[in-house]
Amino acid sequence: MNKPDAIVAKKIRAGDRAALARAITLVESKKPAHRAEAQELLRVLLPFTGKAIRVGITGAPGVGKSTTIDALGTFLTERGKRVAVLAVDPSSVRTGGSILGDKTRMQKLAAEERAFVRPSPAAGTLGGVAARTRETMLLCEAAGYDVVLVETVGIGQSEIAVAGMTDTFLALMLPGAGDELQGIKKGLLELVDVVAVNKADGDNIARARAAASSLKAALHILASGAGAEAPPVLTYSALANEGIAEIWQAIEAHRERLAKKGEFDAKRREQQVRWMWSLIETRIQERLRSDPKLKAKLPALENAVKEGRLPPALAADEISKLLGL
Repeated sequence: MNKPDAIVAKKIRAGDRAALARAITLVESKKPAHRAEAQELLRVLLPFTGKAIRVGITGAPGVGKSTTIDALGTFLTERGKRVAVLAVDPSSVRTGGSILGDKTRMQKLAAEERAFVRPSPAAGTLGGVAARTRETMLLCEAAGYDVVLVETVGIGQSEIAVAGMTDTFLALMLPGAGDELQGIKKGLLELVDVVAVNKADGDNIARARAAASSLKAALHILASGAGAEAPPVLTYSALANEGIAEIWQAIEAHRERLAKKGEFDAKRREQQVRWMWSLIETRIQERLRSDPKLKAKLPALENAVKEGRLPPALAADEISKLLGL
């Protein structure tokens, strides 16, 4: 590692926020030279990662994800924890940049000395998950953050991706949205570890409790059929800052259960392997987009498939040959 890189790594380990922000920008860069530099930096910092509690947070638009993260993050920083928030924003079609601006939606937490809020544009990545979120998480851990909160944009594939890189997956729900099973999409039961019904305040308290009761019953039945343990269902109010401590207790309890069963380390190891295959798939896609020979052949192959002159399987075989597979 050259001297400038060594200096950057040292600054990150010392908790230098400016150095961390620059390193994340390097990781997110699509330039080959920057990518090589970022991977070398990650290699050096890797021994100092893995100690943080990783939490994925999902929920439908309007459920109050940012307000919840603001309240939960502030709760943790007030108790001495250092908290990093990786909020994956939908991207601007015109610029490719983040458009929701999580720092403006998490004003209290963004002002905290112990917090680091990083919105990342989701452009060009499967399901809206920022391509380098995992690497960014490792950088935050190397910088000494105790908790990393990863917010999804609430799209099915992003939920799968974030659940695959975190220890505990928290699903946020709304009371009285017409269907108490609103958040239990196909496969979500297998991903979610804690469920929390937001907006349990004022006239909504009874509705939130009724929603939680319905969710508990449904999750219990579904979990019994799947042979798994039903996740806990809580009620809280992000706006009134009530029930936040109970959410954190449920997250810690889930982590402890995994550790007692000997599943925590195994889960992390499996995530590393899945990460490797995800990177392989990403690089193959990048090769498809960048290789001149492939780019020249792809339009003709696509047209042949569209017009029914070539079966998709044969077209895939032809592309595989061009890739040398």
